[in-house]
Amino acid sequence: MESTTTILAAILALPFLLLVLSIFDPSKNSSFASPLIRWLQRKRYQYEVTFALYMLTPTEKFILNSFLFLTLSLTLIACTLYLPEHVIKIWHRAFYYYSGSSLTAVPNSVATAATKAVVATATEVGQTVLENATNAVEAQ
Repeated sequence: MESTTTILAAILALPFLLLVLSIFDPSKNSSFASPLIRWLQRKRYQYEVTFALYMLTPTEKFILNSFLFLTLSLTLIACTLYLPEHVIKIWHRAFYYYSGSSLTAVPNSVATAATKAVVATATEVGQTVLENATNAVEAQ
């Protein structure tokens, strides 16, 4: 249990470590992570230039980035929690509009037919067993 917690903490700490390392300019002869750090720096630069963050003060950048992070994280959480149920509801309605019957009614009718078939088979088998037993008792 403790090793999984350590692994999880290391996995979660890795993006933050890369973010901190991306602030510093890596030398050309550094480790294999150097291209990754340069790529992260380039993406940060593109983000700042695209949204004109380079002309904001650090406090304004923090407020804007916090608002953006909060909005995106709440949207992601809402999509993970509520979107699957909503998609299923839309699928049920689309099936109803297409076929004219409820999607939940189809499995119930199939289950009812299957249940009737099983009961009929069991009844036939039960009657056969009862007849065989009766014949065996009469034969004695």
